[in-house]
Amino acid sequence: MGYCSGRCTLIFICSMQLACALERQIFDFLGYQWAPILANFVHIIIVILGLFGTVQYRPRYITGYAVWLVFWITWNVFVICFYLEAGDLSKNHLWRFGLLD
Repeated sequence: MGYCSGRCTLIFICSMQLACALERQIFDFLGYQWAPILANFVHIIIVILGLFGTVQYRPRYITGYAVWLVFWITWNVFVICFYLEAGDLSKNHLWRFGLLD
């Protein structure tokens, strides 16, 4: 049986995230909204930096990647809850408070 170190695991995770982000970017180009395209582009750049930091062992890149990953997951959870209207995250509540135009 083989052994996979933490570094090998992080390279695998970064590679899978990069593949998924590139696929999402292709589908976002089919739409007309530019914000998701720009957000995916930034995500792809930071995943590449995280992958580079893992391969070259650059702790600053790995730390930046970890911080970005927490932000990215939090944002995706918010978007999912918003579209599912979980809790008080309905569009009517946000319009009432002036957060949406």
